[in-house]
Amino acid sequence: MVDTRSADQRRRIMQSVKQKDTGPEIAVRKKLHSLGYRFRLHGRTLPGRPDLVFPSRKKVIFVHGCFWHGHECSKGALPKSRLEYWKPKIEANKTRDERNVNELKKAGWESLVLWQCEVARLDEAIDSIERFLGPPGRQGSAD
Repeated sequence: MVDTRSADQRRRIMQSVKQKDTGPEIAVRKKLHSLGYRFRLHGRTLPGRPDLVFPSRKKVIFVHGCFWHGHECSKGALPKSRLEYWKPKIEANKTRDERNVNELKKAGWESLVLWQCEVARLDEAIDSIERFLGPPGRQGSAD
């Protein structure tokens, strides 16, 4: 199937896609902050640069876009055009994500992956985050 956009239109669309501070990520951050959780953003020194870092708990949260990270939901479906490009790209993203989680685990960190489609049901997503993190408040010295 041929792309329905010109090369210039496609480039502008792709350049507008954010890597951090996405809508789902901001929704999760606002809700967690209002519940009393404190965190660092985009841990530069950690594998995969997790979206939310809870240093004293040694826990991180990734908020993944379903398409870009290959989630098996309707939002994660591969496009019909340029499958020879998109399939290896998304598979490489999935491999990288798995490697990052494994590296974090080896370093003593626990990870939670939260999907874009899960954030659409924010209350349910927050319930799973609270189970993962435990109660808000300081767990050590640097939350």
